[in-house]
Amino acid sequence: MSTLITGGAGFIGSHLTRLFLEMGTQVSVLDKLTYAGSLENLKGCMARPGFRFYRGDVCNRGLVEHVMDESRPENIVHLAAETHVDRSIMEAGRFLETNVMGTHSVLEAARRHGVRRFVLVSTDEVYGECLEGSKKETDPLRPRNPYSASKAAQEHLAYSYLVTHGVPVVTVRGCNNYGPSQYPEKFIPKVITNAISGRPVPLYGHGLQTREWIYVTDFAAAVALIMDKGSCGEVYNVGSGAERKNLAVAEKLLDELGASRGLITHVQDRLGHDRRYAIDSTRVRGLGWRPETTFDEGIKQTVGWFRRNDCIAV
Repeated sequence: MSTLITGGAGFIGSHLTRLFLEMGTQVSVLDKLTYAGSLENLKGCMARPGFRFYRGDVCNRGLVEHVMDESRPENIVHLAAETHVDRSIMEAGRFLETNVMGTHSVLEAARRHGVRRFVLVSTDEVYGECLEGSKKETDPLRPRNPYSASKAAQEHLAYSYLVTHGVPVVTVRGCNNYGPSQYPEKFIPKVITNAISGRPVPLYGHGLQTREWIYVTDFAAAVALIMDKGSCGEVYNVGSGAERKNLAVAEKLLDELGASRGLITHVQDRLGHDRRYAIDSTRVRGLGWRPETTFDEGIKQTVGWFRRNDCIAV
């Protein structure tokens, strides 16, 4: 099959691109190459048979139409998005433009050209805080920051295209991804690169906020399976069950690096900081998916990659 991946030069997108190529799928990538996307992430993919790269913005409807005309994908995986909560607090407009209007552009192209499956990659943050238990796909969405609000809006827009126009949308809500090549503004690579550079490791508030972590290749495998076997119109939570407090994650990373825990510096908490996220992944496990990488293994692999690649703090 042929697949268009928007945001395919980003962290998750590049791992998914590599997986699809290994599966023998023809892949086209559309990516704006902002600060978080890089052709370096696609090293080894560019010369592969069946791979095409297009540079540009998903908000550019003319460009999206051109990509659809030329690549004629059977499936679309829509990953292109602004994703960092801190940036959304300062620049909410950019998030609305890319995450909502950009999604509209790609949905319109999918409607006009017809695709077998439109996989929308969202986030567990759309549920808002989960102080106990785990959120199920049928639970209400209560986003509490501009980033998660823009992703919830994206989901509602995609669902409206499913109902109104018959665009075969399937939605994936993932927990926190981590792994090689993640941009260092995100928590785990920020701790690693700051520690390698001998810089303080900032930790919001008390550091007791809890997140669920999944290694990026496990998440990519789930997306591929959902694209193939997921039911049109359904939502699938993809989580590992590996919950950790931010402070414990920072300490584990510093121990793995052989760095002093004294680098941890508590800073003023983020506005509207959600205390805990957790999702129930029973539905995707029913398709036969299981995470293969334990948190400890994933941390070792991630730290090793950042060390080998001489990554620096940003």
